[in-house]
Amino acid sequence: MHKYLVKRVIMMAPTLIGAGIFIFFLLRLIPGDICLVRLGGTGAFVDQNAIDTCKATLGLDQPLLLQFVSWFGNFFTFDFGISMWTQRPIAEEIGLRFQLSLQIALMATLISIVIAVPLGIISAVKQNTWVDYLVRTFSIAGIAMPSFWLGILIILAILLTSQWWTGVPWLPPINYKPIWEDPMHNLSQLTWPALATGYRYSAVATRMTRSAMLEVLREDYIRTARAKGVMEKLIVNRHALKNAMLPVVTIIGIEFAFLMGGLVVTEQVFNLNGLGKLFVDSVLNYDYTMTQSLVLLVAVIFVITNLVIDVLYAWLDPRIRYG
Repeated sequence: MHKYLVKRVIMMAPTLIGAGIFIFFLLRLIPGDICLVRLGGTGAFVDQNAIDTCKATLGLDQPLLLQFVSWFGNFFTFDFGISMWTQRPIAEEIGLRFQLSLQIALMATLISIVIAVPLGIISAVKQNTWVDYLVRTFSIAGIAMPSFWLGILIILAILLTSQWWTGVPWLPPINYKPIWEDPMHNLSQLTWPALATGYRYSAVATRMTRSAMLEVLREDYIRTARAKGVMEKLIVNRHALKNAMLPVVTIIGIEFAFLMGGLVVTEQVFNLNGLGKLFVDSVLNYDYTMTQSLVLLVAVIFVITNLVIDVLYAWLDPRIRYG
C-alpha cells in the first residue's frame, strides 16, 4: 500500500505539469489583450507606448517560456503572483473565496450522501415495488432539474413563507461570514445553495447506488448467504453494501471536485462570491495569472480527490491489492 501511495503521488506531477502547460499556452491563443481592456476602460485614447509600458509592468513582454517557468515554479511555492486585473495578490483573492466554495462543496456532498445512499439501497432491496418507483421518480426529477432553477424555487419559497408567517419577506444574508465567527449567519446563507446543489447530485448518486446494489445482490455469494439463512439486514449491510459502494464513491468524489469551481450559475442565483464567479471574472478580464492559478488549483483538487478515492477502494474492498 505504501508503494502504491508513493507511485500515485509521483504520478500527480506529470498531470499537473500537463495541465499547467495546456492552460498557459491556451490562454495566449485567445484573442484579446489585458492591457487594452485595462487602459481602454478609461475611455481615453491609448497609444502604443502606454500599451508597451503596461505589458512591461505585467511581465508580458518577456518570452513565453520564461513567463511559464516563472509562474509555474512560483505556484508550487505558494506564490501565485499578482492579479493582472486587481493588482492584488492572487493568494489573497482566492483565499477570500476558497473557504466559501469549500464549505458549499462539503455541505452539498454530505447532503448528497445522506440522501443518495439510503434511498439507493432501499430502491434496490424493494425493486419493482411502489417504493422503488417513488425513489426512481425522485432521482429522475433531480437529474432533470438544474440546481440553479431549484435555487430560484427555494428563494421564492422562502420569500412567500416568511411573508405569510411573519408579514415581512426574508432572504438569506448577502455578506459571507465564516462558520466559526457566526454559525447562524453562515448556515442561513449557505444551507440553501448547498441543499439545491446536493439534491441535484444526490440524484445521480442514488441511481448509481441502486444499480450497484442490484448487481451485487445478484452475486453467487449473496445467494449462498441467503441459502444459509443469514438475515437480510446483515446481507445488505455487511456483504453487499461495501462492494456496491465502489462506483458510488467515484461519483461522489468527482462531484466534490467539480463543485469547487463549477457552481457559476448557482453562485449567481444566491449572490455568492465563490471560485466559480472568480473564474468567470478572470476570463472576461483576460487576467491570465488568475485564470492559470485557478485552473491549476482545481487540477490539484482533482488529483488529490482521485488519490483519496483510490485509498477508499482498498478500504471498502479487501480484494483489491495495490502493488
